[in-house]
Amino acid sequence: MTILDWPCQERPREKLVARGAAALSDAELLAIFLGSGRHGQTAVDLGRELLGCNGGLKGLLELDSTALAALPGLGAAKACRLLAALELGKRHLAVDLDRPDALSNPLACADFVRAKLAGYPYEVFACLFLDTRNRMIAFEELFRGSVNGANVHVREVVRRCLAHNAAAAIFAHNHPSGVAEPSQADREVTGELRSALRLIDVRVLDHLIVGSGKVASLAQLGQI
Repeated sequence: MTILDWPCQERPREKLVARGAAALSDAELLAIFLGSGRHGQTAVDLGRELLGCNGGLKGLLELDSTALAALPGLGAAKACRLLAALELGKRHLAVDLDRPDALSNPLACADFVRAKLAGYPYEVFACLFLDTRNRMIAFEELFRGSVNGANVHVREVVRRCLAHNAAAAIFAHNHPSGVAEPSQADREVTGELRSALRLIDVRVLDHLIVGSGKVASLAQLGQI
């Protein structure tokens, strides 16, 4: 039986049109991008198998293009479609947050760094450079590391702050483990950065740790 043999209201595309994308399961959404299954499987069946064998949607979409293309039933074309869909989603989330005044409250800032850093399978340390009115000048990913951490070079952070003529900075990095909890190393590097940036009159407003669906703030935790 193929999807065309299903009742019209149960087919993923027709269901999306009639009830909206939120009504579809992860497997049904995947099926729309996959377009087709493989011998003996519908696209929905293939979607369920891919989710089950790769730790769910998060695990599947964190694979790189080579790993995705190698999965049974995918190949390069379908892998590219999935990665393109993922990138569109990230850009959509970030569009409104790229305005100079978008970081006027902590929730907006958390949404911004989540959109930028969530999903990386390795640790990325980034900085938001702000002007005297706490408006964003620029956002830069400064250091990349492994699944366990990234080396942060204080001198380079100072250099980038001076290059942007920043008056303040917000640091952010992701935890690939998904646990948005600051480590002792996170607190120590924040202290080192604050001390160095104080010498050039740059205020450190926060250090945000991005996990799975959650962002921890050292400022809100009283650790800045």
